[in-house]
Amino acid sequence: MSIKCIAVFCGSKTGKNPLFARHTAELGQLLAAKGLKLVYGGGRAGLMGIIADTMMSGGAPVLGIIPELLLQWEQYHQGITELRTVADMHVRKKMMYEHCDAAVILPGGFGTLDELFEMITWNQLKIHNKRIFIINSGGFYAPLLLHLKNLEDEGFLYDRVSDRITVCADPGELALLLP
Repeated sequence: MSIKCIAVFCGSKTGKNPLFARHTAELGQLLAAKGLKLVYGGGRAGLMGIIADTMMSGGAPVLGIIPELLLQWEQYHQGITELRTVADMHVRKKMMYEHCDAAVILPGGFGTLDELFEMITWNQLKIHNKRIFIINSGGFYAPLLLHLKNLEDEGFLYDRVSDRITVCADPGELALLLP
């Protein structure tokens, strides 16, 4: 499958570990250098703002999709290629999934986890076959990955976690897997 547009799901905050922001900027530089388009949540704060700014400064097109409810809360980004305002979170996620060829998950909160789990669920149900990558910055997702492995070991999954998710320690490792 050809990858031309990547959805990046990440926090509207930067988190406490400076590695999160550094990995986000590195990812943006690598994706822009590969000529990929970014689709993301449309915010200008936190890791979302960093990925958008880095991609834009690398000359890559950036599509932000933000629900009306979050226009003020997430401080929407006015300096990107295109910003679309949608009715709600469900429409936002569906549009992001439709526009992307693969998804990258960076550190984030409940919203990021919601997007990750919906992508995995849709992948399992064969609604899409898009690749899902997790950047496990500084082991951020290690507890979650252990839990996912537990789901597999306890017989609640239809296939292995590794069949659905590719885990990378850093953006450089991910860049080696992309065209």
